Amino acid sequence: MSFGEPNNPYGQPPQGQPGYGYPQAPQGVPPQGAYGYPATPPASPYGVYPAAPYGMAPVMPGGLKAARVMLWIMGILQILVGIGIAVGGTVLVKEADAGANSSAAAAATGLFVGMGVFLLALGIWGVVIAAKCANGGNGIRVSGIVYGSLLTLGGLSNLGLSQAQATVEGTNRNGSLIGLVLGILIIVFFSKAETGAWFKRPRF
Repeated sequence: MSFGEPNNPYGQPPQGQPGYGYPQAPQGVPPQGAYGYPATPPASPYGVYPAAPYGMAPVMPGGLKAARVMLWIMGILQILVGIGIAVGGTVLVKEADAGANSSAAAAATGLFVGMGVFLLALGIWGVVIAAKCANGGNGIRVSGIVYGSLLTLGGLSNLGLSQAQATVEGTNRNGSLIGLVLGILIIVFFSKAETGAWFKRPRF
């Protein structure tokens, strides 16, 4: 009696061929997700920023470059206007002390000083965002969208509240339109997929 006969019920069962019915990984390659070996990382919703040629730095997207210039312009203008309002308010406070109704004048001047400080802080914020566009992370992208939203809301508010004289109203309306348009463009450029991929690109 031979154990190798295929019809022998007491013999050893024939050994199956390796990998029969199951896909086998190549020799020397561990399966994905095995212990000690990381699985394939999930795909980013913003895609992968294209790698630059060897020895060259990646290039910033064109839309982000345009938004960066807008941030520099608006930030510097807001800093200058904020300083002007704050200094002008201080001068008005000194003049109000010599007036008959100094308390009301001081209250109004304090409001101007507060507006100047707010514009100064907003302008510094815009300049910091513009300076961090090259090496910043996704937080800079979110800050740019928030900054653009504030510009848009400020432009809409100024357009709705402009009820002064004709010349002054026209000047305020033009400035409000500029801020409104720049705010919308900043939001659009910072919300693009290529901008998100830029801020989420790997850094070595």
